[in-house]
Amino acid sequence: MAARWIELVTGSLEQKKQYRQYKARIEALPEPYRAAAKALQRYFTYSGGMTDGETTLKMFGDFADLWEAAAADGTPVRAIVGDDPVEFAETFAQAYTGKQWIDTERARLTRAIDQAADDADNAAGDDAAGDAGDDDAGDAGDDVGDDGGSR
Repeated sequence: MAARWIELVTGSLEQKKQYRQYKARIEALPEPYRAAAKALQRYFTYSGGMTDGETTLKMFGDFADLWEAAAADGTPVRAIVGDDPVEFAETFAQAYTGKQWIDTERARLTRAIDQAADDADNAAGDDAAGDAGDDDAGDAGDDVGDDGGSR
């Protein structure tokens, strides 16, 4: 019972355990692989914005697998990352489609623009209908004005 309550407040304890295991795998890498992996992980953390724990853990697990294999094979860091580490990091992260914090903002922006466009279309439609009605009403008002009546 207490474990479920704690997980409700803090998140999945199993995911936290898996994340700690991932961190230990990165720490166990020899240099320069450890330094490269830590730098990329930091970038993922700040730029990724994923909110789905399972997807994040899958990505980090695959990331650790990549660096462990590279270290075992002696693959140079540049052979993995290429000339542009930012492009590598973003391409790698894009392969893991999880719910991201920006997804909420994208949906909110789309709804706001759709609503604004609908409101503008409705207002333009009302103005067009009102203009047609105003012409007839204006003619009647002119007649009233010609009779000396007030508007």
